[in-house]
Amino acid sequence: METYTSIPEDLKLAVLEKVKPTEAERKILTVVQEELAAEVTAAAEKLCVSDIFVKMVGSAARGTWLSGTHDIDVFISFPEETHRRDLEISGMAIAREVAKHAEHAEDRHAEHPYLNIVFKGFDVDLVPCFRVASACQLKSAVDRTPFHNEFVKTHIKGREDDVLLMKQFMRGGGVYGSELRTQGFSGYLTELLIIHYGSFENAVKAACIWRPGQKIDIMQHSEMGHTEPLVIVDPTDPKRNVAAALSLDRFCMFIDHCREFLANPELKFFFSALVLPLEDKELLEKLDSRKSSQLAVVFKTPDVVEDVLYPQLYKMEQAAAALLNEYDFSVIKTGVWSGKPETVIMLELISGTLPNVKKRIGPPVWVREHSEKFKAKYEEAENVFGGYIENGKYVFEIQRKYPTAKGLLEEQLVNCSLGKQVHQSVSEGFEVIEDAEVCRLKDPDFRVFLRKWL
Repeated sequence: METYTSIPEDLKLAVLEKVKPTEAERKILTVVQEELAAEVTAAAEKLCVSDIFVKMVGSAARGTWLSGTHDIDVFISFPEETHRRDLEISGMAIAREVAKHAEHAEDRHAEHPYLNIVFKGFDVDLVPCFRVASACQLKSAVDRTPFHNEFVKTHIKGREDDVLLMKQFMRGGGVYGSELRTQGFSGYLTELLIIHYGSFENAVKAACIWRPGQKIDIMQHSEMGHTEPLVIVDPTDPKRNVAAALSLDRFCMFIDHCREFLANPELKFFFSALVLPLEDKELLEKLDSRKSSQLAVVFKTPDVVEDVLYPQLYKMEQAAAALLNEYDFSVIKTGVWSGKPETVIMLELISGTLPNVKKRIGPPVWVREHSEKFKAKYEEAENVFGGYIENGKYVFEIQRKYPTAKGLLEEQLVNCSLGKQVHQSVSEGFEVIEDAEVCRLKDPDFRVFLRKWL
Protein backbone atom coordinates (compact mmCIF):
# COMPACT_ATOMS: atom_id res chain seq x y z
CA MET A 1 0.00 0.00 0.00
CA GLU A 2 1.32 3.42 -0.94
CA THR A 3 2.04 5.70 2.04
CA TYR A 4 0.97 9.34 2.06
CA THR A 5 2.03 12.28 4.18
CA SER A 6 -0.55 13.79 6.53
CA ILE A 7 -2.97 16.39 5.24
CA PRO A 8 -1.80 19.82 6.49
CA GLU A 9 -3.89 21.10 9.40
CA ASP A 10 -3.88 24.62 7.99
CA LEU A 11 -5.51 23.30 4.80
CA LYS A 12 -8.30 21.65 6.80
CA LEU A 13 -8.81 24.85 8.79
CA ALA A 14 -8.93 26.91 5.60
CA VAL A 15 -11.69 24.66 4.22
CA LEU A 16 -13.65 24.67 7.49
CA GLU A 17 -13.46 28.45 7.63
CA LYS A 18 -15.41 28.51 4.36
CA VAL A 19 -17.90 25.67 4.97
CA LYS A 20 -18.56 25.51 8.72
CA PRO A 21 -21.76 27.33 9.72
CA THR A 22 -21.26 30.38 11.90
CA GLU A 23 -22.88 30.72 15.28
CA ALA A 24 -25.29 33.24 13.78
CA GLU A 25 -26.28 30.74 11.05
CA ARG A 26 -26.87 28.05 13.65
CA LYS A 27 -29.10 30.33 15.73
CA ILE A 28 -31.21 31.24 12.69
CA LEU A 29 -31.56 27.56 11.78
CA THR A 30 -32.65 26.67 15.33
CA VAL A 31 -35.26 29.44 15.39
CA VAL A 32 -36.70 28.37 12.02
CA GLN A 33 -36.79 24.70 13.09
CA GLU A 34 -38.67 25.65 16.25
CA GLU A 35 -41.13 27.76 14.24
CA LEU A 36 -41.75 24.91 11.83
CA ALA A 37 -42.34 22.44 14.67
CA ALA A 38 -44.83 24.86 16.23
CA GLU A 39 -46.57 25.39 12.88
CA VAL A 40 -46.95 21.62 12.34
CA THR A 41 -48.32 21.12 15.86
CA ALA A 42 -50.77 24.01 15.45
CA ALA A 43 -51.89 22.69 12.05
CA ALA A 44 -52.53 19.21 13.49
CA GLU A 45 -54.59 20.69 16.33
CA LYS A 46 -56.58 22.86 13.93
CA LEU A 47 -57.33 19.84 11.73
CA CYS A 48 -58.11 17.65 14.79
CA VAL A 49 -55.31 15.20 13.94
CA SER A 50 -54.04 13.64 17.17
CA ASP A 51 -51.03 11.60 18.24
CA ILE A 52 -48.53 13.02 15.74
CA PHE A 53 -44.90 13.73 16.58
CA VAL A 54 -42.73 16.33 14.83
CA LYS A 55 -39.11 15.37 14.27
CA MET A 56 -36.29 17.28 12.63
CA VAL A 57 -34.01 14.95 10.68
CA GLY A 58 -31.23 15.26 8.12
CA SER A 59 -27.89 17.05 8.32
CA ALA A 60 -29.44 20.22 9.78
CA ALA A 61 -30.63 18.21 12.78
CA ARG A 62 -27.30 16.37 13.12
CA GLY A 63 -24.97 19.37 12.95
CA THR A 64 -23.33 18.15 9.74
CA TRP A 65 -24.71 20.75 7.31
CA LEU A 66 -22.55 22.98 5.15
CA SER A 67 -22.68 26.74 5.51
CA GLY A 68 -24.94 28.30 2.90
CA THR A 69 -27.11 25.19 2.45
CA HIS A 70 -30.56 25.92 3.78
CA ASP A 71 -32.29 22.53 3.86
CA ILE A 72 -34.57 21.35 6.66
CA ASP A 73 -36.33 17.97 6.79
CA VAL A 74 -39.45 17.92 8.96
CA PHE A 75 -40.93 14.49 9.56
CA ILE A 76 -44.55 14.30 10.68
CA SER A 77 -44.84 10.86 12.26
CA PHE A 78 -48.12 9.01 12.70
CA PRO A 79 -48.78 5.90 14.83
CA GLU A 80 -47.70 2.68 13.14
CA GLU A 81 -51.29 1.38 12.97
CA THR A 82 -52.44 4.37 10.88
CA HIS A 83 -53.83 3.36 7.50
CA ARG A 84 -51.58 4.51 4.64
CA ARG A 85 -54.41 6.42 2.96
CA ASP A 86 -55.17 8.25 6.23
CA LEU A 87 -51.49 9.10 6.68
CA GLU A 88 -51.32 10.56 3.16
CA ILE A 89 -54.52 12.60 3.53
CA SER A 90 -53.87 13.88 7.05
CA GLY A 91 -50.14 14.33 6.55
CA MET A 92 -50.58 16.38 3.40
CA ALA A 93 -53.42 18.38 4.97
CA ILE A 94 -51.09 19.36 7.84
CA ALA A 95 -48.30 20.18 5.38
CA ARG A 96 -50.61 22.37 3.28
CA GLU A 97 -51.73 24.23 6.38
CA VAL A 98 -48.08 24.96 7.23
CA ALA A 99 -47.48 25.97 3.60
CA LYS A 100 -49.94 28.86 4.01
CA HIS A 101 -47.10 30.65 5.80
CA ALA A 102 -44.49 29.75 3.16
CA GLU A 103 -43.09 31.70 0.21
CA HIS A 104 -43.52 28.75 -2.15
CA ALA A 105 -44.96 25.23 -2.10
CA GLU A 106 -44.66 22.25 -4.43
CA ASP A 107 -46.15 18.76 -4.27
CA ARG A 108 -43.59 15.98 -4.56
CA HIS A 109 -43.80 12.22 -4.48
CA ALA A 110 -41.45 9.52 -3.25
CA GLU A 111 -43.14 6.31 -2.07
CA HIS A 112 -46.00 8.55 -0.95
CA PRO A 113 -46.66 12.29 -1.33
CA TYR A 114 -44.84 15.01 0.59
CA LEU A 115 -44.65 18.79 0.36
CA ASN A 116 -41.62 20.93 -0.42
CA ILE A 117 -41.85 24.54 0.72
CA VAL A 118 -39.64 27.60 0.94
CA PHE A 119 -40.03 28.95 4.49
CA LYS A 120 -38.11 32.07 5.52
CA GLY A 121 -35.48 31.31 2.89
CA PHE A 122 -35.07 27.65 3.88
CA ASP A 123 -35.81 24.73 1.55
CA VAL A 124 -38.10 22.55 3.69
CA ASP A 125 -39.48 19.06 3.07
CA LEU A 126 -42.61 18.24 5.10
CA VAL A 127 -42.74 14.44 5.08
CA PRO A 128 -45.45 12.23 6.63
CA CYS A 129 -44.12 8.92 7.98
CA PHE A 130 -45.03 6.00 10.21
CA ARG A 131 -43.68 5.76 13.76
CA VAL A 132 -42.39 2.18 13.58
CA ALA A 133 -40.55 0.32 16.33
CA SER A 134 -37.42 -0.41 14.26
CA ALA A 135 -35.99 0.15 10.79
CA CYS A 136 -36.60 -3.54 10.06
CA GLN A 137 -40.38 -3.01 10.40
CA LEU A 138 -40.84 -0.28 7.81
CA LYS A 139 -44.23 0.54 6.37
CA SER A 140 -42.69 3.01 3.91
CA ALA A 141 -39.13 3.79 2.80
CA VAL A 142 -38.98 7.16 4.59
CA ASP A 143 -39.69 5.51 7.96
CA ARG A 144 -36.03 4.57 8.35
CA THR A 145 -34.80 8.19 8.26
CA PRO A 146 -35.46 8.91 11.97
CA PHE A 147 -33.38 5.83 12.80
CA HIS A 148 -30.57 7.15 10.62
CA ASN A 149 -30.81 10.40 12.54
CA GLU A 150 -30.44 8.73 15.93
CA PHE A 151 -27.60 6.46 14.82
CA VAL A 152 -25.54 9.33 13.39
CA LYS A 153 -26.19 11.66 16.34
CA THR A 154 -25.07 8.91 18.71
CA HIS A 155 -21.87 8.01 16.80
CA ILE A 156 -20.70 11.22 15.12
CA LYS A 157 -20.02 13.35 18.20
CA GLY A 158 -16.69 15.16 17.90
CA ARG A 159 -16.29 14.29 14.21
CA GLU A 160 -18.75 16.78 12.69
CA ASP A 161 -15.89 18.80 11.17
CA ASP A 162 -14.61 15.67 9.43
CA VAL A 163 -18.05 15.20 7.84
CA LEU A 164 -18.00 18.81 6.62
CA LEU A 165 -14.54 18.29 5.11
CA MET A 166 -15.64 15.10 3.37
CA LYS A 167 -18.85 16.61 2.01
CA GLN A 168 -17.01 19.60 0.56
CA PHE A 169 -14.25 17.34 -0.79
CA MET A 170 -16.88 15.24 -2.57
CA ARG A 171 -18.48 18.40 -3.92
CA GLY A 172 -15.11 19.50 -5.26
CA GLY A 173 -14.78 16.13 -7.00
CA GLY A 174 -18.29 16.24 -8.48
CA VAL A 175 -19.47 13.11 -6.67
CA TYR A 176 -21.69 14.48 -3.88
CA GLY A 177 -25.42 13.84 -4.08
CA SER A 178 -27.36 10.59 -4.20
CA GLU A 179 -30.20 11.86 -6.40
CA LEU A 180 -30.52 9.85 -9.60
CA ARG A 181 -29.24 12.79 -11.64
CA THR A 182 -25.86 12.64 -9.87
CA GLN A 183 -25.61 8.98 -8.75
CA GLY A 184 -23.07 9.97 -6.12
CA PHE A 185 -22.59 9.90 -2.33
CA SER A 186 -25.47 10.85 -0.03
CA GLY A 187 -25.04 12.87 3.14
CA TYR A 188 -25.85 9.83 5.27
CA LEU A 189 -23.33 7.72 3.37
CA THR A 190 -20.69 10.40 3.94
CA GLU A 191 -21.41 10.40 7.68
CA LEU A 192 -21.11 6.60 7.83
CA LEU A 193 -17.71 6.74 6.11
CA ILE A 194 -16.46 9.11 8.82
CA ILE A 195 -17.96 6.97 11.59
CA HIS A 196 -16.32 3.84 10.14
CA TYR A 197 -12.86 5.27 9.36
CA GLY A 198 -12.73 7.72 12.26
CA SER A 199 -11.68 10.83 10.33
CA PHE A 200 -11.68 12.56 6.96
CA GLU A 201 -8.00 11.79 6.46
CA ASN A 202 -8.37 8.08 7.24
CA ALA A 203 -11.35 7.77 4.88
CA VAL A 204 -9.54 9.47 1.99
CA LYS A 205 -6.47 7.28 2.44
CA ALA A 206 -8.57 4.11 2.65
CA ALA A 207 -10.53 5.00 -0.51
CA CYS A 208 -7.31 5.07 -2.56
CA ILE A 209 -7.22 1.26 -2.57
CA TRP A 210 -10.95 0.56 -2.90
CA ARG A 211 -12.05 -1.87 -5.59
CA PRO A 212 -15.57 -2.64 -6.86
CA GLY A 213 -17.25 -4.83 -4.26
CA GLN A 214 -15.77 -2.88 -1.33
CA LYS A 215 -17.95 -3.63 1.71
CA ILE A 216 -18.30 -1.77 5.00
CA ASP A 217 -20.55 -3.22 7.69
CA ILE A 218 -20.24 -1.07 10.80
CA MET A 219 -22.55 -3.23 12.93
CA GLN A 220 -21.31 -6.53 11.45
CA HIS A 221 -24.90 -7.66 10.98
CA SER A 222 -25.38 -8.26 7.25
CA GLU A 223 -25.64 -11.59 5.50
CA MET A 224 -27.00 -10.14 2.28
CA GLY A 225 -25.12 -10.30 -1.00
CA HIS A 226 -24.87 -7.09 -3.03
CA THR A 227 -23.56 -6.41 -6.53
CA GLU A 228 -23.02 -2.62 -6.36
CA PRO A 229 -19.48 -1.13 -6.57
CA LEU A 230 -19.61 0.02 -2.93
CA VAL A 231 -21.61 -1.69 -0.21
CA ILE A 232 -22.24 0.25 3.00
CA VAL A 233 -24.60 -1.86 5.08
CA ASP A 234 -27.18 0.34 6.77
CA PRO A 235 -26.52 0.11 10.53
CA THR A 236 -30.27 0.38 11.13
CA ASP A 237 -31.36 -2.11 8.44
CA PRO A 238 -29.03 -5.03 7.57
CA LYS A 239 -30.81 -5.69 4.25
CA ARG A 240 -30.13 -2.24 2.81
CA ASN A 241 -27.06 -0.92 0.98
CA VAL A 242 -26.75 2.82 1.71
CA ALA A 243 -24.53 3.18 -1.39
CA ALA A 244 -27.00 1.50 -3.78
CA ALA A 245 -27.44 4.73 -5.80
CA LEU A 246 -23.69 5.21 -6.33
CA SER A 247 -22.66 4.49 -9.92
CA LEU A 248 -19.43 2.75 -10.87
CA ASP A 249 -18.13 5.92 -12.56
CA ARG A 250 -18.79 8.12 -9.52
CA PHE A 251 -17.18 5.45 -7.31
CA CYS A 252 -14.05 5.51 -9.48
CA MET A 253 -14.08 9.32 -9.76
CA PHE A 254 -13.93 9.49 -5.96
CA ILE A 255 -11.00 7.05 -5.81
CA ASP A 256 -9.15 9.12 -8.41
CA HIS A 257 -9.98 12.36 -6.57
CA CYS A 258 -8.55 10.92 -3.32
CA ARG A 259 -5.32 9.78 -5.00
CA GLU A 260 -4.78 13.11 -6.77
CA PHE A 261 -5.45 15.04 -3.57
CA LEU A 262 -3.09 13.02 -1.37
CA ALA A 263 -0.34 13.34 -3.97
CA ASN A 264 -0.64 17.13 -3.74
CA PRO A 265 -3.09 18.38 -1.07
CA GLU A 266 -4.49 21.75 -2.15
CA LEU A 267 -7.61 23.85 -1.66
CA LYS A 268 -8.66 23.34 -5.29
CA PHE A 269 -9.73 19.76 -4.52
CA PHE A 270 -12.49 21.12 -2.27
CA PHE A 271 -13.64 24.02 -4.41
CA SER A 272 -13.87 23.31 -8.13
CA ALA A 273 -13.09 26.21 -10.46
CA LEU A 274 -16.01 28.08 -12.00
CA VAL A 275 -16.74 26.69 -15.47
CA LEU A 276 -17.76 29.39 -17.95
CA PRO A 277 -20.31 28.81 -20.75
CA LEU A 278 -18.73 27.80 -24.06
CA GLU A 279 -18.91 30.61 -26.62
CA ASP A 280 -19.77 30.01 -30.30
CA LYS A 281 -16.23 30.76 -31.48
CA GLU A 282 -14.72 28.24 -29.04
CA LEU A 283 -17.35 25.66 -29.95
CA LEU A 284 -16.53 25.92 -33.65
CA GLU A 285 -12.80 25.69 -32.92
CA LYS A 286 -13.29 22.55 -30.81
CA LEU A 287 -15.48 20.95 -33.48
CA ASP A 288 -12.80 21.67 -36.07
CA SER A 289 -10.02 20.20 -33.92
CA ARG A 290 -11.95 17.04 -32.97
CA LYS A 291 -12.99 16.18 -36.57
CA SER A 292 -15.84 14.05 -35.21
CA SER A 293 -19.62 14.38 -35.63
CA GLN A 294 -21.71 15.95 -32.86
CA LEU A 295 -25.44 15.25 -32.73
CA ALA A 296 -27.90 16.88 -30.33
CA VAL A 297 -31.37 15.38 -29.87
CA VAL A 298 -33.54 18.21 -28.53
CA PHE A 299 -37.04 17.84 -27.07
CA LYS A 300 -39.32 19.40 -24.48
CA THR A 301 -38.42 18.52 -20.89
CA PRO A 302 -41.15 16.33 -19.36
CA ASP A 303 -42.85 17.83 -16.31
CA VAL A 304 -41.76 15.25 -13.74
CA VAL A 305 -39.41 15.33 -10.73
CA GLU A 306 -35.71 14.72 -11.44
CA ASP A 307 -35.63 11.29 -9.79
CA VAL A 308 -38.26 10.14 -12.31
CA LEU A 309 -36.80 12.05 -15.26
CA TYR A 310 -33.10 11.17 -15.12
CA PRO A 311 -33.36 7.35 -15.14
CA GLN A 312 -35.49 7.74 -18.28
CA LEU A 313 -32.97 10.13 -19.85
CA TYR A 314 -30.11 7.70 -19.15
CA LYS A 315 -32.25 4.94 -20.67
CA MET A 316 -32.82 7.08 -23.77
CA GLU A 317 -29.09 7.87 -23.98
CA GLN A 318 -28.28 4.14 -24.02
CA ALA A 319 -31.10 3.36 -26.46
CA ALA A 320 -29.94 6.03 -28.93
CA ALA A 321 -26.35 4.74 -28.78
CA ALA A 322 -27.53 1.14 -29.27
CA LEU A 323 -29.64 2.17 -32.28
CA LEU A 324 -26.68 3.95 -33.90
CA ASN A 325 -24.35 1.01 -33.24
CA GLU A 326 -26.91 -1.38 -34.71
CA TYR A 327 -26.75 0.53 -37.99
CA ASP A 328 -22.91 0.64 -38.03
CA PHE A 329 -22.31 4.14 -36.67
CA SER A 330 -19.41 4.26 -34.21
CA VAL A 331 -20.38 6.13 -31.03
CA ILE A 332 -17.50 7.77 -29.16
CA LYS A 333 -19.52 8.99 -26.17
CA THR A 334 -22.95 10.13 -25.03
CA GLY A 335 -24.23 12.71 -22.55
CA VAL A 336 -27.40 14.14 -21.04
CA TRP A 337 -28.36 17.71 -20.18
CA SER A 338 -31.78 18.83 -19.00
CA GLY A 339 -33.16 22.28 -18.28
CA LYS A 340 -36.29 24.32 -18.83
CA PRO A 341 -37.85 24.12 -21.33
CA GLU A 342 -35.53 21.77 -23.27
CA THR A 343 -33.61 18.55 -22.76
CA VAL A 344 -30.64 17.55 -24.91
CA ILE A 345 -29.13 14.10 -25.52
CA MET A 346 -25.61 14.59 -26.92
CA LEU A 347 -23.95 11.97 -29.13
CA GLU A 348 -20.43 12.12 -30.51
CA LEU A 349 -19.72 9.81 -33.47
CA ILE A 350 -16.59 9.01 -35.44
CA SER A 351 -18.69 10.04 -38.44
CA GLY A 352 -22.33 11.01 -38.91
CA THR A 353 -22.35 9.63 -42.46
CA LEU A 354 -21.60 6.20 -43.91
CA PRO A 355 -21.20 5.01 -47.53
CA ASN A 356 -24.37 4.08 -49.39
CA VAL A 357 -22.96 0.59 -49.89
CA LYS A 358 -23.17 -2.05 -47.15
CA LYS A 359 -21.73 -5.54 -47.19
CA ARG A 360 -23.87 -8.57 -46.36
CA ILE A 361 -21.87 -11.74 -45.73
CA GLY A 362 -23.68 -15.06 -45.94
CA PRO A 363 -22.88 -18.65 -44.95
CA PRO A 364 -20.17 -20.74 -46.65
CA VAL A 365 -21.17 -22.02 -50.11
CA TRP A 366 -20.89 -25.66 -48.96
CA VAL A 367 -23.60 -25.15 -46.35
CA ARG A 368 -26.02 -25.66 -49.18
CA GLU A 369 -29.50 -25.05 -47.71
CA HIS A 370 -28.64 -21.84 -45.84
CA SER A 371 -26.32 -20.43 -48.48
CA GLU A 372 -28.86 -20.94 -51.27
CA LYS A 373 -31.59 -19.23 -49.23
CA PHE A 374 -29.21 -16.31 -48.59
CA LYS A 375 -28.29 -16.08 -52.28
CA ALA A 376 -31.91 -16.20 -53.44
CA LYS A 377 -32.96 -13.53 -50.96
CA TYR A 378 -30.45 -10.96 -52.21
CA GLU A 379 -30.57 -11.88 -55.91
CA GLU A 380 -34.27 -11.02 -55.88
CA ALA A 381 -33.98 -7.94 -53.65
CA GLU A 382 -34.05 -4.34 -54.80
CA ASN A 383 -31.19 -1.92 -54.11
CA VAL A 384 -28.49 -4.59 -54.51
CA PHE A 385 -25.27 -3.44 -56.18
CA GLY A 386 -23.94 -6.93 -56.83
CA GLY A 387 -22.81 -10.25 -55.40
CA TYR A 388 -19.73 -12.47 -55.35
CA ILE A 389 -17.92 -15.16 -53.37
CA GLU A 390 -15.24 -14.14 -50.89
CA ASN A 391 -13.37 -16.50 -48.55
CA GLY A 392 -15.81 -19.26 -49.48
CA LYS A 393 -18.91 -17.22 -48.56
CA TYR A 394 -21.59 -15.50 -50.60
CA VAL A 395 -21.28 -11.71 -50.31
CA PHE A 396 -23.79 -9.13 -51.54
CA GLU A 397 -23.29 -5.38 -51.62
CA ILE A 398 -26.57 -3.66 -50.84
CA GLN A 399 -27.72 -0.07 -50.50
CA ARG A 400 -27.61 1.13 -46.88
CA LYS A 401 -31.03 2.09 -45.52
CA TYR A 402 -29.74 4.90 -43.28
CA PRO A 403 -26.52 6.50 -44.58
CA THR A 404 -26.80 9.38 -42.07
CA ALA A 405 -27.07 9.15 -38.28
CA LYS A 406 -29.42 12.12 -38.26
CA GLY A 407 -31.84 10.40 -40.65
CA LEU A 408 -31.73 7.20 -38.61
CA LEU A 409 -32.54 8.99 -35.35
CA GLU A 410 -35.28 11.07 -36.94
CA GLU A 411 -37.03 7.97 -38.25
CA GLN A 412 -36.35 5.32 -35.63
CA LEU A 413 -35.66 6.97 -32.24
CA VAL A 414 -39.32 7.15 -31.26
CA ASN A 415 -39.50 3.33 -31.64
CA CYS A 416 -36.80 2.80 -29.00
CA SER A 417 -37.41 2.03 -25.32
CA LEU A 418 -37.29 5.50 -23.75
CA GLY A 419 -39.36 5.48 -20.57
CA LYS A 420 -42.97 6.62 -20.26
CA GLN A 421 -42.75 10.41 -19.86
CA VAL A 422 -39.69 10.84 -22.09
CA HIS A 423 -41.30 8.72 -24.82
CA GLN A 424 -44.43 10.85 -24.63
CA SER A 425 -42.40 14.07 -24.95
CA VAL A 426 -40.29 12.73 -27.84
CA SER A 427 -43.42 11.48 -29.61
CA GLU A 428 -44.83 15.01 -29.50
CA GLY A 429 -41.81 16.26 -31.40
CA PHE A 430 -38.02 16.37 -31.33
CA GLU A 431 -35.21 17.75 -33.43
CA VAL A 432 -31.79 16.36 -34.32
CA ILE A 433 -29.18 19.06 -34.93
CA GLU A 434 -25.61 18.51 -36.08
CA ASP A 435 -22.18 20.01 -35.50
CA ALA A 436 -22.16 23.81 -35.91
CA GLU A 437 -25.96 23.92 -35.64
CA VAL A 438 -25.48 23.24 -31.92
CA CYS A 439 -24.65 26.96 -31.68
CA ARG A 440 -28.40 27.53 -31.81
CA LEU A 441 -28.72 26.19 -28.25
CA LYS A 442 -27.98 29.24 -26.10
CA ASP A 443 -28.89 28.20 -22.54
CA PRO A 444 -25.87 29.22 -20.36
CA ASP A 445 -26.11 26.06 -18.24
CA PHE A 446 -26.13 23.91 -21.39
CA ARG A 447 -23.06 25.82 -22.61
CA VAL A 448 -21.30 24.97 -19.32
CA PHE A 449 -22.20 21.31 -19.91
CA LEU A 450 -20.92 21.64 -23.48
CA ARG A 451 -17.53 22.95 -22.30
CA LYS A 452 -17.10 19.91 -20.07
CA TRP A 453 -18.42 17.64 -22.83
CA LEU A 454 -15.88 18.85 -25.40
